[in-house]
Amino acid sequence: MIYDGDWRCGKREGYGTLSRTDPETEEYVRVYVGSWRNDKKEGAGTCFYSLSAFYEGQWKEDQRSGWGRMQFENGELYEGEWLKDKQHGQGLLLLANGNRFVGSWSDGQKNGHGKFFYLDRGQLYEGFWVDGIAKCGTVSDFGREAAVRPTVYPIPKVCLQDSQAVLMEAQAYFTEDKQESTETTIPSHTVARQYVP
Repeated sequence: MIYDGDWRCGKREGYGTLSRTDPETEEYVRVYVGSWRNDKKEGAGTCFYSLSAFYEGQWKEDQRSGWGRMQFENGELYEGEWLKDKQHGQGLLLLANGNRFVGSWSDGQKNGHGKFFYLDRGQLYEGFWVDGIAKCGTVSDFGREAAVRPTVYPIPKVCLQDSQAVLMEAQAYFTEDKQESTETTIPSHTVARQYVP
């Protein structure tokens, strides 16, 4: 590894570039370009994991923390908030096939309210996630006309007396039981009694 940049008391401090030798080409390739503090990545910077994977954003003590954008090797892109090297807060995950999730993250997983856009089939799931698993929400048609592989039939309209109350009750159910178990189901009476004939 080679470092080219600012130093202070024998440690990387300020702005600098960390590079390594590529074993195939024997040329130097960048590993990290940005701010340093006390020999660690701190502040704004870009880290290159491979030719197609990189993170551009805020760092704190060598970890992605703050606002940032991560381009993954598999073609996915996450842009949003980070904490201790994991997605945490509000963020957008754009999948390689064009589908996307917009919502809350905690400890690297979808947690809380969010929207998952299935643009390939023209549907939208809007609901509540716990540890990366959708627990309660609604599915509706969204951009079905422009979808590459639309569903055979459109989703029929369902009329609820108070759809917000149903979602809030289900959310409360999962939030309360999260500490006890991650495998829970909504009691059938919770949803069924809200339907209007």
